[in-house]
Amino acid sequence: MSRLTVVSLSLVLGVFLTYSDVSGKKYTKCGLTNVLEDLAFPRSYIGNWVCLIESESGKNSSKVTIRANNRLGLGLFQILSRDWCTFRKRGGLCNVRCEDMLDESLVDDAACAKKVQKEQGFKSWNGWNRSCKRRNLPIPNC
Repeated sequence: MSRLTVVSLSLVLGVFLTYSDVSGKKYTKCGLTNVLEDLAFPRSYIGNWVCLIESESGKNSSKVTIRANNRLGLGLFQILSRDWCTFRKRGGLCNVRCEDMLDESLVDDAACAKKVQKEQGFKSWNGWNRSCKRRNLPIPNC
């Protein structure tokens, strides 16, 4: 096992042990659509957001994944640590705590995801590029 893999696994294990009391939520497609509408996501992009979230986190608000350069993908939108948030204190480009990306409250997550999309577009998310790009993605019919 490479040193990078050991460091990455240690980092993820540390996140899980430190924040194991964080409760997340697994959304249905219609539940997610309603939440995105309530959080004032532009209606014309809701199909893209739903596809992105399904591809990135499987609609699980507490998902953590290992990404490149020892960054973690966090929460429903898989916000990247070290870029957009900071553990144990507010920080990063979104000025939020990374742990706040893992709970059921999506207010901070949504604001940060909108900022990422505004600055870098949906192409910032590998899941969107892989599963959603160049597809007709209407608002789910709920």
